[in-house]
Amino acid sequence: MGPYAETALCSPCAPDGTVLHPGDVYRQTLACLDLIRESLEAVGMTMADVVKTRIYVVNPEHWKESGRAHGEVFADIRPALGWIYMSSFFAPGITVEVEATAYRAA
Repeated sequence: MGPYAETALCSPCAPDGTVLHPGDVYRQTLACLDLIRESLEAVGMTMADVVKTRIYVVNPEHWKESGRAHGEVFADIRPALGWIYMSSFFAPGITVEVEATAYRAA
C-alpha cells in the first residue's frame, strides 16, 4: 500500500441500501464521515490522516449543516475542504455525500 488512500463518494446508506436519516443534512454528513472512517481503518489509516474532503450537496444552503458535522469530526485535524453542488443524488432522501483523500508519510 502506498502513502495515499482515496475514498469513493460515500452515501448515507445502511448496508442494505436504505437511506439513513432522510432529509437530515447534519446526521447524513456524520453517517458519511463514519463510512470514511471505517474505510480508512480497513487500510490502516485514521481520520487524522485525512488531508482533503469534498462534500457534495444539492441545496447550496446545506453547506451550513454539513460543515457543522465536518467541523465536529475534524476539529483538531483541519483537512482542506470543498463543496460541490449536484443536481440530484441516486436515491430520494439523500441530501449529502462525502469523499476524502488521506496521506500518511512513510
